[in-house]
Amino acid sequence: MLLALNAVQVILYVALLALAGQGVLHVLAGAKREQNVFYTLLRVISKPFTVPVRKITPRQVADRHVPVVTFLLLLILYAIVTFERADLCVTAQMIGQPGCR
Repeated sequence: MLLALNAVQVILYVALLALAGQGVLHVLAGAKREQNVFYTLLRVISKPFTVPVRKITPRQVADRHVPVVTFLLLLILYAIVTFERADLCVTAQMIGQPGCR
């Protein structure tokens, strides 16, 4: 179970970093961000997370706001997984285990 929680946490972490990097490049690159290779790469990395969020959000949510909503949802999920991982380590008394450090 600890291995699964660690794997989910890493996946969420990578997605959060991709969305944060995309936001930073959105500000720095401005209108030319679509031609930026790194921005495109970050969009590809975050696409498996933004597409399902687009499908579950109402039509009133603009497409440009979907990455922000995705970031917030992933941040909440990351916090939940982190707390569950900490709870597992404490309740199972696995504090000395490599995955619990």
